[in-house]
Amino acid sequence: MKSSNKLNGKDLINIGIFTAIYFVVIMALAMLGFIPIFMPTYSVLMPLFGGIPFMLFLTKVRKFGMVWIMSILMGLLMWLTGMSYYALVIGSITGLIAEFVLKGGEYKSAKRAVIVHAIFCFWIVSNYIPLFFFADKYWSTRQNFGQEYIDALTKLFPKWMFPVHIALCFCFGILGGLLGRKILKKHFAKAGIA
Repeated sequence: MKSSNKLNGKDLINIGIFTAIYFVVIMALAMLGFIPIFMPTYSVLMPLFGGIPFMLFLTKVRKFGMVWIMSILMGLLMWLTGMSYYALVIGSITGLIAEFVLKGGEYKSAKRAVIVHAIFCFWIVSNYIPLFFFADKYWSTRQNFGQEYIDALTKLFPKWMFPVHIALCFCFGILGGLLGRKILKKHFAKAGIA
């Protein structure tokens, strides 16, 4: 009997569970942002450590749409927790691209899985868009952080650094994917991902 290519209840449950796990990891790392110097490290730490739960999620992905839905959910969660809507917009686009890359390897290519993680991670750097390009507007609604904190962060986000963060996010997305793959080697073997 041929399995359906349509998402079913089990697939949606997997998406929900792994999105929740991934979100907890990301939020734990986000707590470092209370110390200004750590805020720019999100482009490194989140793709690196987020690679572990994300790569485990990919061992469950066999149908088109699962990664895309997770990208959209992460964007929504970022928006609902006080970040801008950019993570939702960028995540929806890069999540769809990642989905096609994964499907191109018939959900069995470990190399593509690593690349998919790096592409998926672009939602992370999209959270920085307001800090780089609309800082005055962004901080006008967050005055409770205090002027000292605001000034410290503004200095850490000059516009010319935005492409650097994009590159860091992608590179550490690759490293995070490799780390996740190495840690979860047995799961990859069981899932038939080579």
